[in-house]
Amino acid sequence: MDFSQHLYGIGLPGPRREGPVEAMGFKAGNLARMAAIGLPVPQAFVLGTPLCQAFSADPEAFRPTLRKLLESQIERLEAACGLEFGAGRKPLLVSVRSGAPVSMPGMMDTILDVGLTDATLRGLLRMTGNPRLVWDSYRRLIQQYAEVVHHLPSAPFRNALAHCMAQSGAQRPQELDFRALTRLARSYLEIFEGLSGTPFPQDPLEQLHRATEAVFDSWMSPRAVEYRRMRRIDMQMGTAVTVQRMVFGNAGGTSGAGVGFSRDPATGENRLYLDFRFNSQGEDVVSGQHSAPDTVRLASSLPHVQARLQSVAEILEREFGDVQEFEFTVQDGILYLLQTRSAKRTPWAALRIAVEQVNAGLWSPARALGILGDVDLQGLVRSCIGDASGHPLLARATPAGLGVAVGVIALDPAEACAHADAGRDCILVRDDTSTEDLRGIAAAQGILTARGGRTAHAAVVARQLGKACLVGCAELNIDLPRRSLTIGNTPLQAGDLITLDCASGHIYAGAVPVIRERPDAWLKQVAAWFSHATTAS
Repeated sequence: MDFSQHLYGIGLPGPRREGPVEAMGFKAGNLARMAAIGLPVPQAFVLGTPLCQAFSADPEAFRPTLRKLLESQIERLEAACGLEFGAGRKPLLVSVRSGAPVSMPGMMDTILDVGLTDATLRGLLRMTGNPRLVWDSYRRLIQQYAEVVHHLPSAPFRNALAHCMAQSGAQRPQELDFRALTRLARSYLEIFEGLSGTPFPQDPLEQLHRATEAVFDSWMSPRAVEYRRMRRIDMQMGTAVTVQRMVFGNAGGTSGAGVGFSRDPATGENRLYLDFRFNSQGEDVVSGQHSAPDTVRLASSLPHVQARLQSVAEILEREFGDVQEFEFTVQDGILYLLQTRSAKRTPWAALRIAVEQVNAGLWSPARALGILGDVDLQGLVRSCIGDASGHPLLARATPAGLGVAVGVIALDPAEACAHADAGRDCILVRDDTSTEDLRGIAAAQGILTARGGRTAHAAVVARQLGKACLVGCAELNIDLPRRSLTIGNTPLQAGDLITLDCASGHIYAGAVPVIRERPDAWLKQVAAWFSHATTAS
């Protein structure tokens, strides 16, 4: 097979080449569309899904071909960026991202900062003059490479980070200075070698090759397989891989990373919905391991970026004809777009958006009915909190979904599935929002986490499934070995009843009464569309 026909470029020299979504993947296809209409997208090349299929069929036989393809394409990327991969001066760093032909948020892997080594970090330091950026990026690469390529545990790296923060008196990783990050990166190198039995690779092309293979392999990760089963997605299509020039949200106080929705994906309200973290990379926001505390401050600190995001949201809706979820990075006050896709939304939001888009003349009734095809309109209700008197308010968290959930506490996905199998409603309570918990998220009525933001991949999936979801509850502490937890000052056990209210973000002890309402006015409009379509046919 001539695999060169399945290579694609975004912002690269030579003839512009795009491909069908089945080969290029929806993520890369959308990046190419954004770049074509003048939105700020970093340059990239794309390895199409047939390469994933060839690699999966015979990895050993395909490896030499894959390496040659990567070498040829990285040269194109170098020419577009004016940087050199693996160079001691002006080094090019890249992200290696998955991208199936259909949206699978957080189900496959990404590795950032690929190409950073002991040698190239000196070049990056000369180029940026920012030692904190350099060492922060290096420690991130070492950990991601360890977890994704070698499948090593994250706990040793997390423990080293916690120790470093304690020594430095830092509350958040962003508060660590470059000296602390230098020590941390060096300790990560030792941890990597101790766990893997090999030194961290200092050949940038080896990093790129192994990272690409790992992303191909993530097509068959357990969470990806389970998600495809749940959504009835073809198991054979494979994933494309996008190799893209790095932009750095961890470059300082005018940099950061975020996720935006052009409309509220929980309620359907026509307003920009953002999560943002200053001095961070994108995985900090979407991984579910961190909160996104800087959304409000973005508007006051970088008002030009906030205004640009509002206009970008409107442009994306017009271009793609649907509500969009987009990922972005701000480097030194400059906005870059890294992804867009049709937004996962609650069934309630899907109905409201469809009605409002038809009323505004932007969608035809037929198109709206097509988009609502998977929504159970007959069973669509929104739950609201009833009389909560007599039920102690335990704490408050950040709403990331819609409605109310009442159930017994489950502390892991297996426990949530066992409760569901027994016919008991449950609340999955976890430290982080993680897509590894997909089966438990699907089984539970609601999700409560100590960390994470509204736009973490797992929160996005929970919202699409119509689950009540509260994230970032700072007053939640879980003791897994004892199967116990505290919320605020109240001790609880697995199996105790709690209530989550996504309207207020409140968490109550016990089962608070629930009021259910139907969107009758909207449903009446949809019924009229059906009636008209039936009459017309």
